[in-house]
Amino acid sequence: MKFTVADLLNQLSTEHSSEPDQLAKILKLSNKTDRAALELAVSSLMKIGVIEKTSEGGLTQPQESDLIDARLRCSSKGFCFAIRDDGGEDIYIRDHQLNHAWNGDRVLVRVTREGGRRRSPEGGVQCILERATQSLLAQVEQQSDQLLASPLDDRVLAGIELPAEDSKHLPGDEVSSVVEVRIDRYPVAQHPAAGHVVRSLPLNGGPAADRDLLLTKVGLQDRPTAPRSSGKTPASKGRVDLTAQPSLLLKGWSQDDAPGLPAVHVEARDGGCRLWVHAPSVGERIGLGNSLDACLRDRGEALCLGEVWQPLLTPALHKATSFSAGSEADAISVRLDVSANGEVSDWEFMLSTVRPVAEVSADQLVALAERKPKGRSVPTALKPIKNQLGQLETLRFCSTLLLEQERANGIVQLDLCPPQLEALGDLCSADPSGLRHRWVDAFNPVDPHAFLQPLLRAADRAWTAQRLELQLPGITVEADEPDGSVLTDVAKTAIALDLPLELDDDGCPSASELVQVFKDSSQRRVLEQQLSHALPPLTLVASTEAPPAAADSDGDEVAASSRNSALTPWTCATQHYAHLVNQQVIVALLTDAKDRPTVRHKTRLKLGLKGAGADLTWPLFTASQDEKLNGLVNERTVQRLNTRRRQVLELEKDLLSMIQARSAQTLIGEQVEGRISGVQSYGFFVEVGESRVEGLVHVSSLNDDWYEYRSRQNRLVGRKNRQTYQLGDAVQVRVINVDVLRNQIDLEVISQGSNGSTEPESLAPESSEPLPVALSER
Repeated sequence: MKFTVADLLNQLSTEHSSEPDQLAKILKLSNKTDRAALELAVSSLMKIGVIEKTSEGGLTQPQESDLIDARLRCSSKGFCFAIRDDGGEDIYIRDHQLNHAWNGDRVLVRVTREGGRRRSPEGGVQCILERATQSLLAQVEQQSDQLLASPLDDRVLAGIELPAEDSKHLPGDEVSSVVEVRIDRYPVAQHPAAGHVVRSLPLNGGPAADRDLLLTKVGLQDRPTAPRSSGKTPASKGRVDLTAQPSLLLKGWSQDDAPGLPAVHVEARDGGCRLWVHAPSVGERIGLGNSLDACLRDRGEALCLGEVWQPLLTPALHKATSFSAGSEADAISVRLDVSANGEVSDWEFMLSTVRPVAEVSADQLVALAERKPKGRSVPTALKPIKNQLGQLETLRFCSTLLLEQERANGIVQLDLCPPQLEALGDLCSADPSGLRHRWVDAFNPVDPHAFLQPLLRAADRAWTAQRLELQLPGITVEADEPDGSVLTDVAKTAIALDLPLELDDDGCPSASELVQVFKDSSQRRVLEQQLSHALPPLTLVASTEAPPAAADSDGDEVAASSRNSALTPWTCATQHYAHLVNQQVIVALLTDAKDRPTVRHKTRLKLGLKGAGADLTWPLFTASQDEKLNGLVNERTVQRLNTRRRQVLELEKDLLSMIQARSAQTLIGEQVEGRISGVQSYGFFVEVGESRVEGLVHVSSLNDDWYEYRSRQNRLVGRKNRQTYQLGDAVQVRVINVDVLRNQIDLEVISQGSNGSTEPESLAPESSEPLPVALSER
């Protein structure tokens, strides 16, 4: 079909009916075959109650439904869960209730059994809204008289039939390649899935081949073709001239095709500082719904592939919007007043023209950190920015002020930076937006993006408060609260490691409290890794209405709400389409909104200034302008961006794992020291080498004793010799095998008698652990 069920339902309302011919026109279904497919889809959806037909023959969605919109997540062990879009409890789906749905598919689920204290609710898939897999990596196998593609991703629980001509891709004695298989038919009724081989991909073809392999694995190998447009030229009227301001470009990325970054300027003021953040004005150049906008929306965000980028912006748009030292450029700017305790007390948004004076690199920050405090000589690396050294120190002061305030407000800060491997390229630097994970990165004085992160989040918080006060739409970044039971498990791990922590009847400690307990521990990294798995991921949400807190005219309640729950990011529009949408709303406010009730009034309201909503008594926009703004922020766009976000995070994780696995190939047969980073009933994981690659010591290789798994203490315990292997322990291991394709490293312990600790004989063994009630895979 040329459309998905999700496409169809997006055109239907619960209040207004739509005619079938109108739907066909919107979905661009012109021939008889496509219209017949629409009729079949409508008929099927009516049978399961997803669509209703009115007495006049129109189609609507029911006002109430027991079907739940969710995304399917399966494990290689056969556990499948429907992850709800509304943040509700995950629903367990048994294999016979999948109804041919695959991992990653958007589905409608009906709950068949309510959950209990330690049991998830169960349900069944009623309808597949949208398929997540159009192509996949596989190996070709001959089974009897049938040629099949066996997916490498063992979460896809199906084989795909292939035509006979694809037998040329059958592997020889040694597997040196895999194939990309395009799905031609998804499984339906008694018919299995069918597809064909698109191409063969080598397993040892070098870094470029590895990148191509991983892009194909996550479904990002087909990049939308971009128009050769740099967009509209921003208007010069109404811009604030800030070209005399010595703003700085903090650039941690080294690749030429990396996204452009904001410029910043700071001055010490009243014990705090006055900060300016200047973001490249991409939003001014994009017209809603044109071909350039559609291309950027499909791309979603820029992809960092280590030493190569796939940018969000087209080359012409990148050139037109990126800042460079000594050159004038259009910007969207915000002035922030930061008090001595890190509170942002005032702000003002504006369209501006800027001219950055210098770029600051990671090498220069290293030289600055190594420079003696009272040294008179200026290191060679710092001479190009010697006039800006004072401002750099003030920037560091401002960043630490804002970070301290964020921690006071309960934000979770973890020190989980990736290993500094040359092959990782730009992935070694922190994400400048600081909104990639549920936690924020610990401050690193030699990473330019570590300086930027708190500054950009402060700018995002200011716009969040301004947007809510003026009741403007936006795409927000939100996260659910961590599961208390999971945090309790992390706390129990800390207690087992003799950290100063107590659990009481009032509940588990918060994530930020756990971080404070971990910070002085020698096992800090492994504990923070455990905690990171307990933090729910960030998601994008379409926000079109202001919550009740926005009614507070002084903005304090709004600011507190935005700090603790959601942010409306806008500073990295060169990197994320969601930021670009929010920039377009800012531009509309500063250029199109009414700043006075009528032309007869001489006094104009500064709409970009904090507290502007207190004096606002008239509509900001006309009805058509309101409709246009709300069209920018819609559920369908946000769903696509969330899907792309998951793909990008999986890609980055796979890329890091493959580079680590490649580095571990040179260690095969060698003895290395590592630290236990995770313990399971089937063995324990060990981080080894400078790459911090993680390998598995399987319990079957511990042949000196029978080992029991103690989940509460995160340890394996020998029944006879009381030998223990516990989270955080240092161990000597040998690298046995490296499977680069599956990112699996097999290890064995060198000396079992001298590395682990010994447990008292009086410790009674625990009973066997129950089967998991929620999906949790390493």
